[in-house]
Amino acid sequence: MERVDLMPPPADDDSAHGDDPAIGRLADAYAAVPLLNCLLREVARPVRVEGGHRVYHLPGGDRLLRVRGTRRPAAPEVEAGGAWRCLGHPELVDLVAGELRRRTGLDNPGLPSEMTDSRDVVAALLAARAGTTPPEDLYQRSEQCLLTGHTHHPAPKARGGGPAAAWLPYAPEAYARFPLVLLGLREDTVVEEGDTAALDTLGTAPPGYRLLPAHPWQLDLAARELAPAFADGRLLRLGTTAFDTWPTAAIRTLHLPGRDLFLKFSLDVRITNDIRRLWRHDLLALRRTDSATSAAFAAYDGPPGWLGDRGYRTGCFAFEALAVLVRDGFAGRLVPGATPLLAAGLVEGFDGNPLDRVTDPEAWWEAYLAHAVPPVLAAFAGHGVVVEAHLQNTLVAVDADGMPVQVLYRDAEGVKLLPDVERAAGWERLVYCLVVNHLTEIAGALAERRPGFDPWPAARRELARHDLPEIPALLASPTLPAKTNLLLRWTGADGADARYLPLPNPLRRS
Repeated sequence: MERVDLMPPPADDDSAHGDDPAIGRLADAYAAVPLLNCLLREVARPVRVEGGHRVYHLPGGDRLLRVRGTRRPAAPEVEAGGAWRCLGHPELVDLVAGELRRRTGLDNPGLPSEMTDSRDVVAALLAARAGTTPPEDLYQRSEQCLLTGHTHHPAPKARGGGPAAAWLPYAPEAYARFPLVLLGLREDTVVEEGDTAALDTLGTAPPGYRLLPAHPWQLDLAARELAPAFADGRLLRLGTTAFDTWPTAAIRTLHLPGRDLFLKFSLDVRITNDIRRLWRHDLLALRRTDSATSAAFAAYDGPPGWLGDRGYRTGCFAFEALAVLVRDGFAGRLVPGATPLLAAGLVEGFDGNPLDRVTDPEAWWEAYLAHAVPPVLAAFAGHGVVVEAHLQNTLVAVDADGMPVQVLYRDAEGVKLLPDVERAAGWERLVYCLVVNHLTEIAGALAERRPGFDPWPAARRELARHDLPEIPALLASPTLPAKTNLLLRWTGADGADARYLPLPNPLRRS
């Protein structure tokens, strides 16, 4: 199995970051993986395989780059004077930035800083983990294991460049747990839609006020915006919840296990491609989007597959900054006796990962496909719903033997509806999220553990049995659409403005 902790940096690389040397080397390795994946997918061109290396041509500087590994590239080296020279993380960032400047004719000094921040965040997380114990709950462990994170993003762990003390107490990767801040929101300023009754059970608001939970990090980030409301009494501080919550992989979505509830908050920090506010236009569309998705999954003949976003509450004077979204918990939705796990966690790896004990990969994979694929395709075909079925929005429930028995999807904010988007664009987005971002990664992680296992015949069979006009073309196409996160971020495109490049299609029969 490939590991990301084997990249040998130059001997003096750690001193540039001021890390403990061992943590520095490991942070470099984790941070190099997604950055190299972006570079190799979006910019470089494969040349040859030699020994344990894959060699690529970098067109901007007319140089050769070689790496070890496939899904998790490591140990980057550039050819110089007929010899190979190792790249530490700062040099890798410089190399990527130089290639992008030549390719696009644009400069973006902010993105290299985010790449460095992402690496430094990993170092801080590793240091924090050294003094903590992973959660006992397997579901929580799967949500909080993502040290690599998005496998094809140049800065997946960036936290806005702020000091670690500001964000580390709320970091899922550091196994954070913390209470919510409780605010009183004056009744005449309340804006809400949908079912928000669960919020009123979290504490007690004084007469004339409604209860509004808040993420403590967001309160710090929005302090200046909210100061006038605290001063004139539109907002009151009421203390904190009597219980802890814990952050899921999404960072701003918190699980309240004792209340069987998820709450999603605004967070004024750029994480991957976007500032993670609950934007007004998304909130105003929420009931329509979630209702359509809930109806699509309810019509599917199988276990429940959707965690609904019931409603939201906020204040009219700070609509986005204070917004909180109420999401379903697992009661009445999870197959009895099953354990939910984050699909991205299966790819990243954690103690208790069912992939580590699969004895029959064909049976495990067929079960996974049978639960993951049909409801998403049925929602598209029968209801015009494009689910954002990527790894972080997917929960796979497994039985005591680790066999998939259910897949649950979440996050109405990322759902698109036809005809709001054209069918072809919706299908392209669905194929990217479900096949490229999701199934390809699960298949790769499983195949690593079982050398010689080919996951793609079963995937072809599963897709082929669905009567969608797009399926034959998908199975015959030489390429799949791959989102260009590196170029998207470098050119300053909107995070929702997905752009794709062709990727070889493993579903196509050779």
